[in-house]
Amino acid sequence: MKHERVDHLLSRLGYGSRKEIKSFIRQGIITNNHEKVRKSSEKVDPQKILFDNRNLEYPEGLTIILNKPVGYVCSHSVVDSVFELLPAQWEKRRPHLNTVGRLDKETSGLLIITDDGQLTHNIISPKKHVGKVYQVELEKPLNGSEVELFASGTLQLKGENHPCKPAELKIIDDTHCEVTLFEGKYHQVRRMFVTTENHVVSLHRSQIGGLTLSSIEIGKYEIIDIDEITSQIF
Repeated sequence: MKHERVDHLLSRLGYGSRKEIKSFIRQGIITNNHEKVRKSSEKVDPQKILFDNRNLEYPEGLTIILNKPVGYVCSHSVVDSVFELLPAQWEKRRPHLNTVGRLDKETSGLLIITDDGQLTHNIISPKKHVGKVYQVELEKPLNGSEVELFASGTLQLKGENHPCKPAELKIIDDTHCEVTLFEGKYHQVRRMFVTTENHVVSLHRSQIGGLTLSSIEIGKYEIIDIDEITSQIF
């Protein structure tokens, strides 16, 4: 990693303002290669810095997979934000952590949160053709037309200027199915079933590309390496 000013480094990682970093330096709790840092302008290797005898948290960047519960929203600075499920310090990081796409408040499941803008672009770009898999529970039984309709590429949602891209539907039973999307229109799965005069009772995203939640419990998260997430999704 490249060297940078210690005050800039620690402030962008959420440890405090530059003024607060100066105070920490005076207290002697920041060390560089086991030597106390004396100046906030000192350029350092992030891998050699200790803050209060602990290594810095993810100075090279941070990507998380979260099992989002129902009732949380994918926005900053609101009540019941998914970011409340993460350490408070991470909300202060720069660049900001952001969700890769969104799950609405009543949808649960796999959510990627990252500060890597290129990763976000690659996942949501239609050119990458990354499939997102949703487990769906319906209010009424399937009518038998859905598989062909969703795969047709002609289904147009109310208020949209272009039809949905072909989507895959796998029937589990009369009121349960699995839908794979290759785009991300607003409330798309719910609105697709509205066109068949049905209502989605529950919706859970289980997979993005080849990435799954594995054993992550609801409301919990895991840190994932960029190379690992790339190999599983693309």
